[in-house]
Amino acid sequence: MIDKLELNHLRTLDALYALGHMSAAAQRLGVTQQAVSLQLKNLRTLLGDPLFVRTGHGMVPTAYAQSIRAQVGQILQLVSTLTAPQSQALDQLERTLTLCATDYTQQIVVADLVAALREHAPRVRVLVANIESAALLRRMQQGEIALAFTSSGYVPEGLHSLALFTERYVCASARALAAPGQTLALEALVAHGFVVVSPGVPDLEGSAAAWFARQGLQRRVALSVPSFFMAQQVLRRTDLVGFMPSRLMPCEGLVDVPLTQYPPGYQVVAAWHPAAASDPLLAWMLEYLRARFADGVQGGL
Repeated sequence: MIDKLELNHLRTLDALYALGHMSAAAQRLGVTQQAVSLQLKNLRTLLGDPLFVRTGHGMVPTAYAQSIRAQVGQILQLVSTLTAPQSQALDQLERTLTLCATDYTQQIVVADLVAALREHAPRVRVLVANIESAALLRRMQQGEIALAFTSSGYVPEGLHSLALFTERYVCASARALAAPGQTLALEALVAHGFVVVSPGVPDLEGSAAAWFARQGLQRRVALSVPSFFMAQQVLRRTDLVGFMPSRLMPCEGLVDVPLTQYPPGYQVVAAWHPAAASDPLLAWMLEYLRARFADGVQGGL
């Protein structure tokens, strides 16, 4: 029944070891002598040993009690070194932190956050992983991921989130598709092949498919890639067009194709599990992000 030992049991043992009298142990622990006697009775049952015997000089530990004295002291010492959630200075934290992000938020959000962490929490090691929406909730619940950066529509139910800013789309191509000072009609745009970005599972529809359908149009998707970085490389080398987040433009080798209409933008968020809410490092990062993207709009960079 040793697994039923409680911290108060160990504190009682420690006081009896040090003082050797019920009354003195009770005074140190701030309880009655009867309470110490009851704790000792419970300990004898749990450990199957008398633990202390009465003599003319007080309570003397048995051979078994003596054999575990060092372990009892070590456990209490370890407990005493535990720090409260907000008590440890940021620059003294030593831990490994995992951030999960799309390739877009890695460039726009995570790079600056990591630089700030290097300045304020230099002993914290950081792992940056690509976004994986399907397993995000489970991995955050298990403490494997501290913070995720994605769009609001991809945050699983059960996570908390902080809105950082709203991003808008621009249309990009390797060459100008409209005359100078003119805009390109959507009907002309859909005559071109598209590249779409699908970070999770490859998808030849793309997030703007429903928007085009509401305009009574259907585009031809020629290629699906997992990142905006790869989309930029493909656009430079082909005759395809694609929608890019405006914060990734201008981009060398690509031009902004002005359109008569654009698909709606999206909200970029930081997401975390409620169980991590008391983590001082998480609190610091969220406060940094609030200040960094205080205006919450495209012009915030």
